[in-house]
Amino acid sequence: MTTVRPKTPKKSRKKQGRTTSKQKPASLTQLGLSVETPASPEKARLETAENPHPGALYVARFTAPEFTSLCPVTGQPDFAHLVIDYTPNKLIVESKSFKLFLASFRNHGAFHEDCTIAIAKAIEEAASPRWLRIGGYWYPRGGIPIDVFYQSSEPPKGMWIPEQGVAPYRGRG
Repeated sequence: MTTVRPKTPKKSRKKQGRTTSKQKPASLTQLGLSVETPASPEKARLETAENPHPGALYVARFTAPEFTSLCPVTGQPDFAHLVIDYTPNKLIVESKSFKLFLASFRNHGAFHEDCTIAIAKAIEEAASPRWLRIGGYWYPRGGIPIDVFYQSSEPPKGMWIPEQGVAPYRGRG
């Protein structure tokens, strides 16, 4: 004979005023939906959510090893390995909108420096992080790799910041 336990009501998923994985904030218009890649970075919408740990000093990292854009002169593709570190303040960058934002550069013509800094500025505008840095490690075109680095300010005191881990370009030898 089996014993059937009565179902007990589930406890609220909202703890300490934070949103859990089962609740999608109304401000997120792309997460969980089929969304087309924006035609350009200007048409992309970088979305944010509340930082679940606003009092904690931590680094969030996005790594995009296959970032692409177009040369504004020749129209040829440019490839980069991007490493973005930021210390959230009140908001965090929502990763699906960020992925779509990066993909919007695929048909966008801009120099390496412009792409790298534009990405940093978009994150700053959307999320107002305490600190941000980006390393744009661009693959060679014309035999010259171009690496672009940007940092918003001095890192917060006492924060552990891992190395970006991208080796300098050494060619085939």
